[in-house]
Amino acid sequence: MRRFENQVAIVTGAAGGIGAATAARLGREGAAVVAADRNAGGAEATASAIRDQGGDALAVQADVTDRAAVEAMLAAALARYGTVHVLANIAGIAHGEPFLQASDEWWDKTLAVNLTGVFYCSQVIARHMVAHQIAGRIVNLASTNGLVGEASLAHYNASKFGVVGLTMTMAIELGPHNIRVNSVCPGLIKTPLTQRSYTNPVWAAEYAKKIPMNRFGEPEEVAAAVAYLASEDSGFITGAQLVIDGGQLTF
Repeated sequence: MRRFENQVAIVTGAAGGIGAATAARLGREGAAVVAADRNAGGAEATASAIRDQGGDALAVQADVTDRAAVEAMLAAALARYGTVHVLANIAGIAHGEPFLQASDEWWDKTLAVNLTGVFYCSQVIARHMVAHQIAGRIVNLASTNGLVGEASLAHYNASKFGVVGLTMTMAIELGPHNIRVNSVCPGLIKTPLTQRSYTNPVWAAEYAKKIPMNRFGEPEEVAAAVAYLASEDSGFITGAQLVIDGGQLTF
């Protein structure tokens, strides 16, 4: 399938994990990909891999917590490709600590990347889409932690619940402009962010009991869901949260 032929997609958090998998998936399906990340080397590695497969990609160093950097990211995309059709807000961080010991530092940092970053990127790119009457698609990375709570992740949970609420609000306000906004809500996915957990055999075996499919997800499985929501295959879907958790939330 090449559902994104002649389209341009910006992917944040593209240096690794779900972001890199999403950039690769969109690139394989024909999109010109702007691989954005605070990690310039990682972003370039992702873009280079897309080009090696015959695709078109540009690496951009961008800190999503800095509005000026986000504006510069859009400017780089426009300078190279002239427009943007898809935004995948994948950049995110997580840090576990009990609520009573939770620090201001990690609260501020987590909300800044996971929620404010989505707001900045979405607003900046949506303004371009509206100004140029682009039938755009925005896909945000929420989480099952944006639908249910989990101990020792107060700041992460709050940020992801915020992403869900922001996604719904954006869908309401941008729908009249023919811009669709949805989120994906992964459960435990095997990424660098979760590696310390899923590589612990005792912890992993116990956690897997909560998942009917009895395994953890792969970044490519989330990327496939992002591609679906970013494509016209989901043309009448907006304001939705697509859960990708092996059935965990059914318990």
